[in-house]
Amino acid sequence: MVNRFIPALYFNSRFFFVYFSLAVFFVLAYFYEPLFPTAKILVFALATISFIDALILFRKKGGIEAERILPDKLSNGDENRIFITVKNHFGFPTRLKIIDELPAQWQIRDFRLQVALQAGQNKKLTYTVRPTERGIYEFGVINIFVSSPIGLLARRFKSGVPSSLPSYPSFQQFKKYDFLAFSKNLQQVGIKKIRKLGETLEFEQIKEYIPGDDVRNLNWKATAKRAELMINQYQDEKSQPVYCLIDKGRVMKMPFDGLSLLDYAINASLVLSNIILKKHDKAGILTFSRKLEDKVKAEQRKSQMKLILDALYKVSTDFSESDFSRLYIDVKHIVKHRSLLLLFTNFETKDALDRQLKYLKALNKTHLLVVIFFENTELTAFAKKETNSTRQIFDKIIAEKFIYEKKLIVNELKKHGILSILTSPANLTVNTINKYLEIKARGMF
Repeated sequence: MVNRFIPALYFNSRFFFVYFSLAVFFVLAYFYEPLFPTAKILVFALATISFIDALILFRKKGGIEAERILPDKLSNGDENRIFITVKNHFGFPTRLKIIDELPAQWQIRDFRLQVALQAGQNKKLTYTVRPTERGIYEFGVINIFVSSPIGLLARRFKSGVPSSLPSYPSFQQFKKYDFLAFSKNLQQVGIKKIRKLGETLEFEQIKEYIPGDDVRNLNWKATAKRAELMINQYQDEKSQPVYCLIDKGRVMKMPFDGLSLLDYAINASLVLSNIILKKHDKAGILTFSRKLEDKVKAEQRKSQMKLILDALYKVSTDFSESDFSRLYIDVKHIVKHRSLLLLFTNFETKDALDRQLKYLKALNKTHLLVVIFFENTELTAFAKKETNSTRQIFDKIIAEKFIYEKKLIVNELKKHGILSILTSPANLTVNTINKYLEIKARGMF
């Protein structure tokens, strides 16, 4: 009984305040002796009240019941809601302090929820968490500290069971853009509607002419046979292969708002792959560093998104220098048909680009290559600050030099006929979708 009682007993701040006040009263009684009998009575009264408080809290074995409700998986980089249901089985109102044992990756040491429950009442509480790494997150038990209306003592209940929860690439963005990309609300998130400038058409059928059809498609042989106007109907050519090439090298480990550039590229690739499939193209994934590693061949099938999600879940950087020559050889071997290649990487200087340019040019000869790399937003913000000293002026000049290098990289790629996207990590998904829709609208591949 004692072994169960002592570990579960805690003292509230009210307990220390009351007993500290009593100690002060004893100090006063030392200087004014008539107060001493009253002080002794107060000690006995407070001890009795504390005993009653403990008796109220510990007389019932299962006074509080709690359960944690978790989703099937966490969405990396997004706010995920976790629910806790609590029920008061005591016959009196209680005040609860709930401390959930969160995964070690978050390093949250001050998490707590507070709630008041009437006798027999149950409530559903919610809080949000934001994972910034893919992988397994281990939740512990739920610690509930219960106080009676007296409020001097608290009893700890342990509830729930330890749980493991995987964190996958951002499927919340996946769902968000899945809706927006096929609605009239594209411009709410910056996705542009682009007028179709060119068409890649394949024959579908011959049908009767209807006013408003393009007269340039009249089929005169069929018209002569049927003695009425007949027209060729075409549809856009479908199922073009599109690959997201994700650089896993050390340059993609740079952090931004808690996530690495690699995670931003993975999240954008997941969203884009879904839109590619909905646009009736074939979506595929290739990841590389020193060699090609994770591979999902571009296909148009129902299970494709699951294959892509499973492949992206386990992608991590190995901090090595990426081998673009090996990438060129592997792509040449794997991707047999002309495809759209969206290369997620990062170049900080023009010299870094120059070392890989010949391989990018070789890829662009066989396929349509889009190089996607990142602005250094911290340098951009620093360059906009006012300067008050010579040192700050010097630092600002260096920052502007690196910003200018990024623009030189864009111009160099353009000079060699290679499309590019220079974007902040936060706008990566929107800008990549825009570029894909533009390329498809222009019939460039």
